[in-house]
Amino acid sequence: MSIVSHGQADLVDGLIRQLARQTAFGLIDRVVLTLNIPEKIPDDWAKLGAFELKVIRNQRPDGFAANHNRALAGQTQGIVAVLNPDLQLVGDPLSLLCEAAMGPGVGLVAPIVLEENGEPADSARDLLTPASVLSRTLLRRRHPSPSPDWFAGMCIVLPASAWREMGGFDERFRMYCEDFDLCARLRLAGLSLIQVSDARLLHAARRSSHRSLQPLVWHLRSLWRVWRSGTYREYRKLLRTEAALGVRQTVSSIG
Repeated sequence: MSIVSHGQADLVDGLIRQLARQTAFGLIDRVVLTLNIPEKIPDDWAKLGAFELKVIRNQRPDGFAANHNRALAGQTQGIVAVLNPDLQLVGDPLSLLCEAAMGPGVGLVAPIVLEENGEPADSARDLLTPASVLSRTLLRRRHPSPSPDWFAGMCIVLPASAWREMGGFDERFRMYCEDFDLCARLRLAGLSLIQVSDARLLHAARRSSHRSLQPLVWHLRSLWRVWRSGTYREYRKLLRTEAALGVRQTVSSIG
């Protein structure tokens, strides 16, 4: 499991303690926490005893994809997971997600993510298009898709074999779109994307791109890269073919 902190030690502390208390014993073998900027962390995590905890302290900030790829490098068996630090578990969602990820032909599994007000977050999304981006950013229309084409990377669980086959995230995306790209490549490889409706987490969003220019620049560069990519063109073609045939069996929701 990989978690990356950007000066969010208080949130990470709560999440790690929840993982130790609320997740079935033995499900999590190791948690890799990457501190993308210098920060002080609690010194009693080792006493939790529920899993191995490895801390990586970056000398300089790195991108979302590079941090998670480094943390999960060498994972060849079992399940891998990527979690945002600003998540709170509702019950034991990871047990449900890992169970679903072990199904035949599964590429990626995601939970239902709830905002702090209890409303569903838009972690399940339609095809990434200029219109969808404008709708989210300018019109503030942020509702989960009833028939998602991809899942935001705030919480995703994958078979290690699928993660290895894809080579993890594409590190050319500094921020944003690496999760879409991964989902698209999984689908093009014939693997399924699944949302487990009974697995739920709470998300306290911190959208730094609304307060800082640099993340916004990274977002725009990533959008430009993904829309010019062969992966995007092939995935859009696949979705259109499925729509024309009335077939949509490789993206589903279970509960």
